[in-house]
Amino acid sequence: MSFLGFGKPQPTLAEKMTAAEQELEMITDMFNRLTRSCHNKCIPTDYKEADLNKGESVCLDRCVSKFFDVNIKVSEAMQNQSQAMRGAQGGAGFSA
Repeated sequence: MSFLGFGKPQPTLAEKMTAAEQELEMITDMFNRLTRSCHNKCIPTDYKEADLNKGESVCLDRCVSKFFDVNIKVSEAMQNQSQAMRGAQGGAGFSA
């Protein structure tokens, strides 16, 4: 706790654990979506070989790269939108 209420309050252990659990769930969800999407797109359902062939490997590399590129762009757009909304709300309370 901060002296006389100044400064930013520190998160509790429970808040840290909740944040870590949420982050783990988000990462797990993203991994599952990536795996499902790229597997459906790049690997045929009738397995003929134990290992990936060259075409499947290249397809998976490109799919994963595109998935992360899109994920980054969506995250940036959401952050920008969130900042714009906070800026609009912050300025609305003050009038001259």
